[in-house]
Amino acid sequence: MLTVGRVHTVQVPDPTDAPGTPHVPATMNVLNRDTRLCISLSGRPSNIGTRFHNYLYAALGMNFVYKAMTTDDIAGAVTGIRALGIRGCGVSMPFKEDVLGLVDVVHDSAAAIDSVNTIVNDDGVLHAYNTDYQAVARLLAEHSVSGNHTAAVAGSGGMAKAVVAAVRAAGVTECVVAARNERTGRALAERYGFTWAPDLADRSPDVLINATPIGMAGGPDADTLAFTREAVDRASLVFDVVASPPDTPLVRAATDAGTPVVTGAQVIALQAAEQFVLYTGVRPADDLIAAASVYSRE
Repeated sequence: MLTVGRVHTVQVPDPTDAPGTPHVPATMNVLNRDTRLCISLSGRPSNIGTRFHNYLYAALGMNFVYKAMTTDDIAGAVTGIRALGIRGCGVSMPFKEDVLGLVDVVHDSAAAIDSVNTIVNDDGVLHAYNTDYQAVARLLAEHSVSGNHTAAVAGSGGMAKAVVAAVRAAGVTECVVAARNERTGRALAERYGFTWAPDLADRSPDVLINATPIGMAGGPDADTLAFTREAVDRASLVFDVVASPPDTPLVRAATDAGTPVVTGAQVIALQAAEQFVLYTGVRPADDLIAAASVYSRE
């Protein structure tokens, strides 16, 4: 019996696996009336989250299934989460702010930045969280980003809110929020004592972070760089939250320049692991999460 609310660390070793090779469980659960459904809502759904969560469900023998979706009626979709007993929902661009007024309980991680990336349905009560912030903060820490660095964040939407908050928490005091929308960009920048600008102009920050859909597969800017090539060449770290494709134009440009890169796939793996815990009450072991992350990108 799974007890939601109590977090258990679970490891499923497979001695037949070659080192570094994700094991795909041989037997998937058969759907039945007791199967719990989790979904994601995104403007441009990908298979990354679907493969990540379903890999873990299968590996742990859990009666869950995960499906990526999109909608042109976000209010109706959230009503459906409650009405249909959908256990959890990942929320991606462009819905992260839209759902704030549609849930019942907004937890600190979402309230602090006015942005939601996770909804958990507890018997008809919809709880909102933000695990993006946790993921970005951890990745910045792993790359030793601190008050010694300058930064630029492209965007002013829901994902940008999580990124800018994490940049400030890392100790950065000099950051430009580069956003086309002056109202939202200036408000976000001023909230954390940063500067707004419509673009970088001739600035050369140490850390460049794209928190817009620029470079996303299937979008109008799929082949566009979020920052100039000159800024990328001068940066000490380039960070792109776009996960599909994993090798966005920005990631490729940074790789060509020999600049350290953080990819959207890394963000998804970390934030999705925290979502998995919220949905199921189970925390998989780190190596199982790593295997799920590799599988999700194949």
